[in-house]
Amino acid sequence: MKYKRSLLKLSGEALMGNNEFGFHYNRLKQYAEEVKQVVDMGGQVAIVIGGGNIFRGFTTSKKEEKTINRIEGDYMGMLATVINGIAFQSYLENVGICTYIQTAIRMDQIAEPFGKDRAIRHLEKGRVVIFVAGLGNPYFTTDTAAVLRAIEINADVLLKGTKVDGIYTTDPEKDKFAKKLKNISFDMVYKMGIKVMDQTAFILGNENNLPIVIFDINRKENFKKLVSGEEIGTLVYKN
Repeated sequence: MKYKRSLLKLSGEALMGNNEFGFHYNRLKQYAEEVKQVVDMGGQVAIVIGGGNIFRGFTTSKKEEKTINRIEGDYMGMLATVINGIAFQSYLENVGICTYIQTAIRMDQIAEPFGKDRAIRHLEKGRVVIFVAGLGNPYFTTDTAAVLRAIEINADVLLKGTKVDGIYTTDPEKDKFAKKLKNISFDMVYKMGIKVMDQTAFILGNENNLPIVIFDINRKENFKKLVSGEEIGTLVYKN
């Protein structure tokens, strides 16, 4: 196994499937089964889920901005990640995986407060840990939260599951000549202005030498193949 301990980042949109919002329950089931495959292999899996299927964080509508500002909107987005974490925990436990939720905003009836040492102990015992509520502060995305949590638990890699199979030279949906990149350095990510993750997340990953792989989570067994060492998606690495 190439990556013994991984942090899987899922967007809230990934949970929607083809729906306009909310959950696509077949997707939740599929992702739970993908995680189970890795855990059954002896892999240690932590998860961060976004909240875009429920609330986008902050709005760009001038009319709505007068009512919901950036800070309030970001806190609403954090709470959306808690809802997603609870939903995914149910599916993981349904396939037989002991799962704990840790939150950056205290809500003791629902989840444990975040603690890296306790999270690592859970992982070492074969449990899955879902980190929710971002970093507990506005202005930080769940991408940045995922990178920081991966660093804190000494993960071998951050795997960002998306609907595309990696990073391309240009937008493959707009340019039929776009070429998929097998790997790319953090420096080139900055120069090319790639936005598959926010720049703060990439900078944090670069400074802490955390490899990041962008891959298609919807293709069955991709997660298992990745942690086993197969070259899937695009690897972002430190020079």
